[in-house]
Amino acid sequence: MSFLASTHFHIFTWVVGIIFFLVAAVLARGSKGQKITHMIARLFYVLILFSGVMLFIEGMKYDEGALYGVKFLLGLLTVGFMEMILVRSSKEKSVTTLWIFFFIALFGAMFLGFKLPIGFTFFM
Repeated sequence: MSFLASTHFHIFTWVVGIIFFLVAAVLARGSKGQKITHMIARLFYVLILFSGVMLFIEGMKYDEGALYGVKFLLGLLTVGFMEMILVRSSKEKSVTTLWIFFFIALFGAMFLGFKLPIGFTFFM
């Protein structure tokens, strides 16, 4: 397994990506700091998706291939909701529903990620 297909790299990218997303969401709209952190968050979105694709390809070797597909879809939705929240909030539109969907998708992706055979085993 290569470094880019490792669980450690993937977890690092989504932890850092979520931190930059939350910082960008809290900063004042239109400020220079908010724009910079949003661009850094976008960089980590790409790294999250790339490492996720690599893990998805690695996960297709196991019997739970369909669950890896569901996890990949939930991860893609999570990243999409993160970006939609930042863009819609910068346009001063309502993002309450997007926050709810973000947390649901994030919880689902994390639950499946920790439950599936690749990586850490927190759940039995």
